[in-house]
Amino acid sequence: MYDDIIPESIRRIFSMNLRRIISCLNLDYDKLQEIRLRSNQPLIVLYDNHEYFVEEGRGLTFNQEKAYVVKISEMKETMEYVSNYSLYAFEEELRQGYITVMGGHRVGLSGKVIMESSRIKTIKYISCMNIRFAHEIIGCSDGIMRYLFRNGSIYEGVYNTLVISPPACGKTTLLRDIIRNLSSGEEGINVGVVDERSEIAACYLGVPQNDVGIRTDVLDACPKALGITMLIRTMSPKVIAVDEVGSERDMEAIRTGINCGCAFLGTAHGKTIGDMLKKPFYKKMIAEGIFERFILLDRTPEICTVTAILDEKLKDVYG
Repeated sequence: MYDDIIPESIRRIFSMNLRRIISCLNLDYDKLQEIRLRSNQPLIVLYDNHEYFVEEGRGLTFNQEKAYVVKISEMKETMEYVSNYSLYAFEEELRQGYITVMGGHRVGLSGKVIMESSRIKTIKYISCMNIRFAHEIIGCSDGIMRYLFRNGSIYEGVYNTLVISPPACGKTTLLRDIIRNLSSGEEGINVGVVDERSEIAACYLGVPQNDVGIRTDVLDACPKALGITMLIRTMSPKVIAVDEVGSERDMEAIRTGINCGCAFLGTAHGKTIGDMLKKPFYKKMIAEGIFERFILLDRTPEICTVTAILDEKLKDVYG
């Protein structure tokens, strides 16, 4: 049995009735991935990589006819709790389609998009919410850190490293723990994080909710290219970490940072290195030799499963 597995910081963002229903679920919190709310639609939970409906007073079910249907009033009440009764305070996050709540959990939002001068101003009439739970795996990078140091020593420098995996395989989780390992301990170094999508440090009111180490400086919700320049000018990082490298502007900023003496950590979507070479942007990036280590993850029952670590010549050095 799992008693009170959903933390109070999460339960209190739901309407009172949904809070009651969700609090009765008998689940292992470590396997709880998402809770989805849609106006006048079934309450859905993603748990242990399976989608379930929620039957009031009974728990999870695959039977849609038994699913609890979320009321519009419950959506409005939940949104008030998520925003702490002040949507205006989260205006910038709303433009990105999410709000980060205490604990680093992300509430994805959709509804009516309000435009202003070809730019998203805000989202109104929220009709769908996706509460994604932030799960850290402290220590998941311990076994690979030695592959990221030049000559096996952090003082000799860190290889420019790209973590590659399909969705939901743990690339951001692994990146976060690499940052923690570099930043913490007696031999730690200064690490800068440009957390454009607030998924690495998961800041709440500017404070990282995830453990990213004691020597880590975070620019939250900042575009990567701008943030890289800001960190170099102001925080003197030895390493800069970003999530989802995917544009030429990102790469130009990374090139500039490397020329300034910084090492870089990043992530990218892909199944294999062959898959990456089929994409013109990544093919060019690999050919330039910007990244010197490629960590490949695979979809297994356990996330953050490393299958290979390649050097700049795409030779596997893992093992």
